[in-house]
Amino acid sequence: MLRAHQTVAFLVLAVTWSAALLAGLSYLRHREPKGLVTHLLALAQTVLVAQVALGLLLLSDHRRAPERLHYLYGTLALLAVLSPWVYAPADRRARLAWFAGATLVAGALGVRAYMTGT
Repeated sequence: MLRAHQTVAFLVLAVTWSAALLAGLSYLRHREPKGLVTHLLALAQTVLVAQVALGLLLLSDHRRAPERLHYLYGTLALLAVLSPWVYAPADRRARLAWFAGATLVAGALGVRAYMTGT
C-alpha cells in the first residue's frame, strides 16, 4: 500500500502541474475550456481523491508519516482542488481561471506533502 501511495504521489504532481499549466494557457489565450484541459482538470481531482483514500488506508493500518504536516498538506491539496465547485462564478472563462488556480495551489501543496512524507 505504501508503494501505491508513493506512486500515486508522482501522478498527483504530474497531473496537477500539467492541468494547471494547460488550463492557465487556455485562459490566457481566451479559449473555451474543453477537451484535454477539462479532462486533465477532472483527472487531477480524481487522482487527489485516490491519493487521500490511499493515505487513509495507510492510517487505518497504523502507518504514520514522519511529520504531522503531511496530513495537513494532503488535506489542503484536496480541498483546494475541490473548492472551485463551490466558489467559482458561473462565467465559463472565470470558472476556468478558478480551476486553473486551484489546481496550481493543489500541485504546490502536493509538493509540500511529498516533502514532509518522505
